[in-house]
Amino acid sequence: MQRTNLYIDGEWRPPLSGEYGDVENPATEQLIGQVPAAGVADVDSAVLAAREALAGWRVLTPSQRAEYLDRLFVALEQRRGHIAYTITRELGTPVKTSVAIQTALPLRVLRSYVDLAAVIEFSERIGNSLVVKEPVGVVAAITPWNYPLHQIMAKVAPALLAGCTIVLKPADLAPLVAYVLADAVAEAGIPGGVFNLVSGQGSVLGPALVTHPGVDMVSFTGSTEVGKQIAVLAADSVKKVALELGGKSANVILDDADLAAAVKVGVGNAFLNAGQTCMAWTRMLVPYSAYEQALEIAKAALTKYVPADPLAEETKLGPLASAKQRSSVLSYIEIGLKQGARLVAGGGEVPTRGHYVPATVLADVKPDDVVAQEEIFGPVLAVIPYSDDDDAVAIANNSRYGLSGAVWSRDRNRALEIARRMETGSVDINGAAFNPLAPFGGSKQSGLGRELGRYGLEEFFQIKAIQR
Repeated sequence: MQRTNLYIDGEWRPPLSGEYGDVENPATEQLIGQVPAAGVADVDSAVLAAREALAGWRVLTPSQRAEYLDRLFVALEQRRGHIAYTITRELGTPVKTSVAIQTALPLRVLRSYVDLAAVIEFSERIGNSLVVKEPVGVVAAITPWNYPLHQIMAKVAPALLAGCTIVLKPADLAPLVAYVLADAVAEAGIPGGVFNLVSGQGSVLGPALVTHPGVDMVSFTGSTEVGKQIAVLAADSVKKVALELGGKSANVILDDADLAAAVKVGVGNAFLNAGQTCMAWTRMLVPYSAYEQALEIAKAALTKYVPADPLAEETKLGPLASAKQRSSVLSYIEIGLKQGARLVAGGGEVPTRGHYVPATVLADVKPDDVVAQEEIFGPVLAVIPYSDDDDAVAIANNSRYGLSGAVWSRDRNRALEIARRMETGSVDINGAAFNPLAPFGGSKQSGLGRELGRYGLEEFFQIKAIQR
């Protein structure tokens, strides 16, 4: 897991900065590798390569670009085991989850764009106008650590299909899988400069990419606070910006729901990837009439979420990504208890090596409490009682975020009505499966734009009207 070179212009190059950064295994707190810590000069080289490659890449037909993506899919398929192992080592995701989600999902996304190339319309006639969809240009993709390959693929695959070229800056905490992707890019024969990889500190590379005159668009996934900074920096040159930011999603369990299923699935969702999921249902809303019963079901469900070695097949709860993240999560739990929350389970220290936090359920949380408003990004579930449907909707919408949510009811029409009233980019009814073809993104301070499927592809187009 030692990587010494950046991937720029189809070549492996040592960083001009001459610097490297360590990668830690959060389960053992041991260093497992190094990657280049690129500097501003490396960003310049990568952007220049992307600009020079743009002319040749954009004139290919969508089917020709899809052929390259198909070869990339094959190269990544052959690396499935290596991808899962890499993510488990550098992030701490339990290995079963790494196989089923961290690896399988980005491959599904990539496959979907290969297939979409055959059906998407890149032009249309409106009156005497020919409306064409053209690539926006050079894209700076800045991605997070929690789903490191999926979040990369949600940007890289549609951008490349649209005819854009890419400079990818992966997250500092989990950069190694991006290098596995670059290996596959090289094997697939994607032309030099179309995909470029620069790893390093976000505080250095982020501003350099966002303000670079050779970058036409910034696609960022991460915290709302950093997203705001990116929007401000990009505004000076009026760059197109797509932002997929934070969330504090509500799981609304109605009084006619299958309570046991709703709570058990809700717990699993909240603690997936140790709670480090932007769309996690971290607020569970339960009617007063079923409140204590729901808490008992949740407490019993926690027996399956014992912090343990992520390489063990039976593990469902791994460590947090870093010591800093662990400290932040523990401080939020302390704040919640000080504001009057009742500790149902978890909440304490885990006497083991690694950045672990026990699965924690807080009851009697008030809608305006810190733990009900802030994105904790750890295995902490806030359970909030409500009186009726209107009260539930009001509590669910009482958030600066609007990324995702859930509704449970035996009456599908009633559930759909509540879902329509929720101010979020997506809602799951009765535990419906995630759909990688549907648009993903948020309202309010959860972001701008959409990823995945046809709507994700549209983000990387500029629209031109030609009258004749």
